[in-house]
Amino acid sequence: MRSKPITLLLASLMLAAAIAPAGAQQPPTQPLAGDAARASNPRLADLMEAAQLRHIKLWFAGKAANWKLAGYQTRQIKARLQEAASLYQSLAVNDVTTMAKPLDAVAAAIAAEDSKAFVKAYGELTAGCNSCHESVKLGFIVLQTPTVNPISDQNFAPAKKK
Repeated sequence: MRSKPITLLLASLMLAAAIAPAGAQQPPTQPLAGDAARASNPRLADLMEAAQLRHIKLWFAGKAANWKLAGYQTRQIKARLQEAASLYQSLAVNDVTTMAKPLDAVAAAIAAEDSKAFVKAYGELTAGCNSCHESVKLGFIVLQTPTVNPISDQNFAPAKKK
């Protein structure tokens, strides 16, 4: 049951291939809907950029063994993907299960506070992102494990207990 919202999300991630005109290389930038309320929804690219920022923060939280923050970032990634899926649910896609398994593996590693499992699961999550991008003809969007922390105003170390 947990993977159903993620499955819906993945449908939205793979929308470009399903709805792009023949020969087009760019995904739609707005949800497919006629009414003003649907037209005011965030663009899919913006939702994915928010998920990408969470992906970066997840890495640094996990590497610092800040399991609470890592769990929070994982939930935020799932929420962005669920939001994308709900806003873009009318899109037809073939494979919508790409991200559920890697996200569950990340969550399990965090719950176990297992740094080695976290690194492995994070790699699988990153590969899942890239696989999805490939499937929607956006393979030029390639994620990787961050090498430098671009978020210098956040301390990723676990909070000290008082």
